[in-house]
Amino acid sequence: MTELPLLAARGLVKRFGGLVATDHVDLFVGRGEIHALIGPNGAGKTTLVAQLGGQLPCDEGRIVFAGDDITRLPTHLRARRGLVRSFQITRLFASASVLENVALAVQAARGSSLGAWRPVRRERALFDAARTLLDDVGLAAQAQLAIGALSHGQRRALEVAMTLAGEPALVMLDEPMAGMGHEESARMEQLIAGLRRRCTVLLIEHDVDAVFRLADRVSVLVEGRVVATGSPAAVRADPGVIAAYLGDAAEAPEAADAASA
Repeated sequence: MTELPLLAARGLVKRFGGLVATDHVDLFVGRGEIHALIGPNGAGKTTLVAQLGGQLPCDEGRIVFAGDDITRLPTHLRARRGLVRSFQITRLFASASVLENVALAVQAARGSSLGAWRPVRRERALFDAARTLLDDVGLAAQAQLAIGALSHGQRRALEVAMTLAGEPALVMLDEPMAGMGHEESARMEQLIAGLRRRCTVLLIEHDVDAVFRLADRVSVLVEGRVVATGSPAAVRADPGVIAAYLGDAAEAPEAADAASA
């Protein structure tokens, strides 16, 4: 990178007894990029994201965000600085509409109490902001629906909208396409691609085809260590990555191109 990264993790270690879940991990995420983190099950991806987000303390290492050391900061203070982890919404109000849920997220991001139902209903600015966010994630038509009426993919999109209410600088998306069918995955992929216009994205995702379409750079985590970082093309062609994780999947696009030639 030619400029300082927005997020720099150096030498992160997390141990659970005798298990080393993250083993001196270095990870650098540049401003405005979509940076994907991939790896096999049990590689330590969820542990690493929890360390970055503040849900798990680091046994060793240092995390710098926007030039400040945040290694010891609690989760809520990291969020105030603009580092948030999506799909960790603590509470959705099932009795409220989709629009009201996002308006409450906007209210919370502005420092007000989540319990102030009457004020939030009266505050036009909150609802205007909420409608804009719903439009951004493709849920404008579902604004008046109850949470229970949403599909799995629509709930995930709602969680993105609620995360964006705080105008974060970096969003960590942990398995955003998990459990989705083809159409919902395609919509989520389009949504993630559009996020680069407003924030940096760290994407943790098992769908490697989607990752290679979306990401500017990819880091591969295997057994708690980053074994490769680079462009999607470089990572996909890396022999060590192929042997440790991608296997035959790395050859699939080339084979398809050859077959169609």
